[in-house]
Parts: sequence; C-alpha cells; structure tokens
Amino acid sequence: MRDGLERVGYLADEGIATALFCAARLPQPLLLEGEAGVGKTEAAKSLAAVLDTSLIRLQCYEGIDAAEALYEWNFPRQLLAIKASEATGQMVSEHDLFGRRYLIGRPLLRAVEHPGPRPAVLLIDEVDRADDEFEAFLFELLGEGSVTIPELGTIHATHPPIVVLTSNRTRDLHDALKRRCLYHWIDYPDVERTAAIIRRRVPTASQGLVVQVAEAVRRLRGLDVQKPPGVAEAINWVLALELLGLEELDGPAATATFGSVLKYRDDLELVMEKGPAWVVSGA
Repeated sequence: MRDGLERVGYLADEGIATALFCAARLPQPLLLEGEAGVGKTEAAKSLAAVLDTSLIRLQCYEGIDAAEALYEWNFPRQLLAIKASEATGQMVSEHDLFGRRYLIGRPLLRAVEHPGPRPAVLLIDEVDRADDEFEAFLFELLGEGSVTIPELGTIHATHPPIVVLTSNRTRDLHDALKRRCLYHWIDYPDVERTAAIIRRRVPTASQGLVVQVAEAVRRLRGLDVQKPPGVAEAINWVLALELLGLEELDGPAATATFGSVLKYRDDLELVMEKGPAWVVSGA
C-alpha cells in the first residue's frame, strides 16, 4: 500500500499506509483526523487511485440532510408524469411515482449501488461540520453497508464501499460513530517530509526554495496563529513564489506572498511583529 500510494504521488508514512490498507481489506470505515491541510482528503483520493476504482465524495456542511447525501425525488419529472396521465385519462399510481425512475441518487446511494467489480472509495469529507443527527443517519451505512429509503426499503451493497471519513475536529464526534471506525490521526509532517511532498507537487521548483518554505512553514506553526499552515498552504506558497520567478525565499518575497500561507489578519500582524527575516531564517 505504501509503495502504491507513492506511485500515485502521495508520500505516506507507515501509520497512514497501514490504516488505509486495513480500511480496504477488513473492510471497516476509516476516520482520519488532523488539522486542515495535512492530507486527509488526498489520502482518500490516492487510495482510490491505487485501487483503480471510483472516488465518490460527499462534502459535509452544516445542515446537510438525506436529500443531499442519500437521495431525493425528481419532483418536476413526477409532476410531468401526473399531467401526462391526466391528459391521457390514465391515472398514475403512487407506487409508480415513487419508483426508481424518479429517484435521484446522491453520493451515499451511488456508493452502495456501485456495480464493481471493485468497491468504490466513499469519501465523507469534514464530517465534523455536520450535526449529531447526520452522524446518526450514517450509522446504518457504516455498520451494515446498507441504506434505507422509506418508499423502496433497505438497499444492501453488493460491493460495500471503502468508507473514509475526515474531520478537522471543529467539534467532537459521537462515540457511537468512532466505535464503528478505524481511527488514525495525521500530524503535520516534519521539514524533510514536507519538502519531499512539495517536490512531488511542484517538481519545477528549486530545491533551495522548497526547503526554505518547508522550514518557514514549521516556524509559522510554532506561533500562536489561528490557522496554522499545513502542507497544502506550503504547496500554494511555493507555487506563488515560482509564479513570480523567485528561486529563493527572502524577506521581501515572503512579505509579498504571505497571503498564500496566512489566512487571518491577526495572524499576519503577529508574523509581521516577528519580522519576515525571522520567518525566512529564524533570525
């Protein structure tokens, strides 16, 4: 698994590679937690690439419900069917109106009904943004590989999806959800691994620039900033510097491109108090 992830461009340590391997082979849902930008979503995408299967993504947000996650009925099409039946004098039955031809499948249903031969990778991204009720709604899928639609009954997966949930820990998830999942915490990588990841994503960047940015990001995370920069921000920073034709990170270059790595005004003011020279070299 680790070699496969590396082939698709994801540099995984033994911990995350083992967690993904277990999620694929047991199978059991995998909950990945960690700060934003450490590679949780990319891990699920890379797993789908390694297995050469479909990635089905459900982006969670506050207020998400079954209509967005599982299914909804095609009301305009149902209304047209009713009008057409009235015009021909043939009544359309309620059973027909709420049959499969009028059902719109959302990510969870598509994952359960995936035809195979390999199971889909179902990414339930940022599940911590949803509410407790939505967590409970997921239990049937996570525990039994099935979903229930009141009008149609329970649908069991022929090829149960490999489920990867991610959380940025904006709130604590319920114990009942965690009991159903494998768990792995993804921490910030060290400077060496950060530089290796950046080189994979921005192969045209100079070696010196990549190392300078990796070290600068580590220093920024040591400050009391609201949003510590992750690997994603480090990659964006290198891309911005490279776009400007810069081959090394100095004070003026850092000042001009802090918007790639710092996302709050208070964070920017805190860093400017330390000085760009401190960010670049620790001086």
